[in-house]
Amino acid sequence: QVQLVESGGGLVQAGGSLRLSCAASGRAFSNYAMGWFRQVPGEEREFVATISGNGLRTYSAHSVKGRFTISRDNNKNTMYLQMNSLKPEDTAVYYCAAEYSRHNEYYSNSRASYDYWGQGTQVTVSS
Repeated sequence: QVQLVESGGGLVQAGGSLRLSCAASGRAFSNYAMGWFRQVPGEEREFVATISGNGLRTYSAHSVKGRFTISRDNNKNTMYLQMNSLKPEDTAVYYCAAEYSRHNEYYSNSRASYDYWGQGTQVTVSS
């Protein structure tokens, strides 16, 4: 079992930056593909970015490509989302998620494939 805790959210002006962190408990963090999702009230949770267990493969949603960077430090059991050039439409609760895989280059942009979720952290971008 994996427990996930997000941090780093907050209020920022448009054009600013934030870095989100997702700390994972348990062992064998590198056996988990990880992802970031976000959700606005009344809407479905949407994919933001994903990273493979070994950290070598990443994939981002078109809406954040070139602005957001996903990374992980397996020695610290932590995943990150560096968010630059933030826009008001990036305002949402951001969730991290983990999916176990024996293939360390596996990743997923599908919400349904993830087994574990954090509690979320609010990101608010003012115009």
